[in-house]
Amino acid sequence: MGILNVTPDSFSDGGQFFDRVKAIDRALQIENEGADVLDIGGESSRPGSTPVSEDEELRRVVSTIEALRGKTRIPISIDTYRSRVAREALQAGAEVVNDISGFRFDPALPGVVREFGAGVVLMHSRGDRETLHLQAPMASPMQEIAVGLQQSIDHAVQAGIVRESIVIDPGIGFGKRAEESLLVLRNVDAFRPLQYPLLIGASRKSFIGRIGLDSPEGRLWGTAGAVAAAVLKGAHIVRVHDVRQMRTLVDVIDAIMEGNEAR
Repeated sequence: MGILNVTPDSFSDGGQFFDRVKAIDRALQIENEGADVLDIGGESSRPGSTPVSEDEELRRVVSTIEALRGKTRIPISIDTYRSRVAREALQAGAEVVNDISGFRFDPALPGVVREFGAGVVLMHSRGDRETLHLQAPMASPMQEIAVGLQQSIDHAVQAGIVRESIVIDPGIGFGKRAEESLLVLRNVDAFRPLQYPLLIGASRKSFIGRIGLDSPEGRLWGTAGAVAAAVLKGAHIVRVHDVRQMRTLVDVIDAIMEGNEAR
């Protein structure tokens, strides 16, 4: 899953793709670099960020999705927790909703996903939008995350969303200290009993900079380490900024572990 932030304040790309023309060019580049899914977001969720208005989020993402209609072969995911943004993005051509709240923030969002027959990524997080990154340490991180994900899954199924449409994400860095994020990566396979495809989004996260050299190169190599560990532990999808490099990494791991031919 390749990341496209159409925001002026992303922690990672510094608003490089806030301009719509640049965003479209980057989206096509992400596909050419080997992404299987394009994830478009119009609001930064980095630590210290503030929510944007619903209208502003819509302005940022819908025109980009519309412009990509017919130009991309891979499905588009909309990174939002708002039902109206999800609805208009799906109408514009998106096929997946990536919700950082796991259906906790907007009670109308499950109905939109069901109505469109969309895929959905349910991410574990704690607190509301303003306190996502201000949470106290968890007493039993793996258990609390598993319980939270199961609650999101139950919510989705009760809303009529088919099980085949659901992907789960333990939410690396969201309401989690660096040591908790590392614990999740160390125990990715512990989520197998939930029996849903697992997405890991560790790309360029701050915990990587605390381990080694905190520079663009350090975050790239640190991301590669996190992605490799996640895949070897059973992750099905990795959400990344550096698509070309991580595509190669994942293809080599797959070839070694499963005998798959290179792309």
